[in-house]
Amino acid sequence: MLLCLFTLAELNYPQLMPQTRLAIFAMLGLLLCFINIPAHPRLRENRRVRALDVVPAALAVACTAYIVVQTQPVFRDLWIGGESLGNRAGSETGLDTLVGILGLLVVLEATRRSIGWALPALALVFLAYAWLGPWMPDWLFPHRGYGVDRMAPIFLHSQGVFGTALRVMFTYVFLFVILGALLKQSGSTQFIIDFAQRLFGSTPGGPAKVAVLSSGMMGSLSGSAVANTATTGTFTIPMMRSSGFRPEIAAGVEAAASSGGALVPPVMGAGAYMMLEIVDPPVTYLQIIKAALIPAVLYYLSLLLIVHFYARRTGVRATSVKASGPLFKYEAVVFSAGFAGLIALLFSGYTVFRAVSIALAVVLVASVFHSRTRIGFRKLLESLAAAGREVVPLVSAAACVGIVIGVVTMTGVGTKLPATILDLAQGNLIGALVLIMVSSIVLGMGLPSAVCYLLMATLINPVLGDLGVVPLGAHLFIFYFGMMSMVTPPVALAAYTAGTIAGAGILQTSFAAFRFALVGFTLPYMFVLRPQLLMLDESGGAAGAAEIAGATVLAVLGIVPFAAGIAGYLVRELTPGMRAACFVAALMLLLPAGGGVPWLGFVGLALFAAIAIRNRPARLR
Repeated sequence: MLLCLFTLAELNYPQLMPQTRLAIFAMLGLLLCFINIPAHPRLRENRRVRALDVVPAALAVACTAYIVVQTQPVFRDLWIGGESLGNRAGSETGLDTLVGILGLLVVLEATRRSIGWALPALALVFLAYAWLGPWMPDWLFPHRGYGVDRMAPIFLHSQGVFGTALRVMFTYVFLFVILGALLKQSGSTQFIIDFAQRLFGSTPGGPAKVAVLSSGMMGSLSGSAVANTATTGTFTIPMMRSSGFRPEIAAGVEAAASSGGALVPPVMGAGAYMMLEIVDPPVTYLQIIKAALIPAVLYYLSLLLIVHFYARRTGVRATSVKASGPLFKYEAVVFSAGFAGLIALLFSGYTVFRAVSIALAVVLVASVFHSRTRIGFRKLLESLAAAGREVVPLVSAAACVGIVIGVVTMTGVGTKLPATILDLAQGNLIGALVLIMVSSIVLGMGLPSAVCYLLMATLINPVLGDLGVVPLGAHLFIFYFGMMSMVTPPVALAAYTAGTIAGAGILQTSFAAFRFALVGFTLPYMFVLRPQLLMLDESGGAAGAAEIAGATVLAVLGIVPFAAGIAGYLVRELTPGMRAACFVAALMLLLPAGGGVPWLGFVGLALFAAIAIRNRPARLR
């Protein structure tokens, strides 16, 4: 609760230096981590061992408090005097070094506890690289090397732990976590599921379509594929199973739908606001959500088509339990007031944190007028406490990403890696895109998607810029594949969560989710090669309406045979040869015209038309 109140107060009425407030934010987040998360799940009930957690908790407080005292003038002048920490950069004292090393260890342990070994192990590899620089082979970017005393500033200064990653979490992401907690407490999120049920409940595969729509809308707010799966999946997966979907298929649909939620504007799980901080040259909020709109619609349209074709092929019942009672209950008013208020404020030019803060107040005020939605003082405290617990993994992960970014800045590898990828790709755009896709998916395994995006934007983004890709398109390319890592075997965290709820095998669920989300692996290539899908022209300016419409129509026409090929059904079941022909037709329609074959799309459309005619029912033939 204190973490929420501090963040809201400091963002709207700032009183502290930038590094000071990030240090307090990290202090509270790390403290919550060590209090609530044991060193191992089996030790949760062991009181004696849990009592030892006071040691890392005390170290976290001491190290971050040292930063607060050293960076806020009033504290420094009152207690210690002398020169500020920033002015001592490059000539840190012994105490500075000790605090820096202890701080790094605390961050690594907090991250291990909250999200596992993947990110701490990556940070340790980067730290080892900083130390072993002189002994590195030529292909691993040797450098002069840095001792332990030179690594301490990664914790002490604003180019490391208290840098961009933690600032984004503090300024943008946490506020949306609080907003989601309040909407959930008011019962407003149930309105999304009710709306989806009424829209698709009686159509073929209706429960799966409910999962697709509700998960997309919920995921836009939360931005976490795993959290979204756990929230909506507890309702949608049993509903899909009861209508005839196999457990692994039901779980795969939910995981694929939840993983795309952060791609949906206008909120995008706060991804849009990260891009505001990182994209160079700077872009506006409106430019980002306009660019993300068509790809998000195409992703969810493909999911709905795949589900529809699959349901028709497998004979899943066309009826399901529909929402009862009136659609527009008061929960819809609360949800609409908060969501519409947020969007209106953002489009009116309010800063993100001020718009979200006002939206929080709107939700609280709107909720008091009905007993079902009313958020009293006790419920408010519960919501703030829940938001604080949910953000702990993001705080520790962002601090750990700061370690990686600090090493990248210190050693200069951030300028060498893009050049190497360009050499491997031989200056070929498609080759570079494939390498970046693989890098994004590998780094995204086990990491929150927002953290993966921040890492990749730091390490890889310059490559696409050098190859002439529109900057915003490059960032969306990285962001998409960070999200797709949630459904990419063998480490597919969203699929793991869905499989657990469905009682299905983890590996089978992962491959099912991967199959349903396949269009998510083609969309980034589509909008990089055809920027009109981002409402941009080749130079990054605004594209004309005719260009946007043409690109969108071709993409939609390409997605239909793509979905049919995956599901194995169009008007009736497709033969293996027809399925292969569907993929060929989709490829022709989805690839941009050029390279001397501007007629490729027409050939693809003709091929798909031939498949549809051949696949029509026997009575029509």
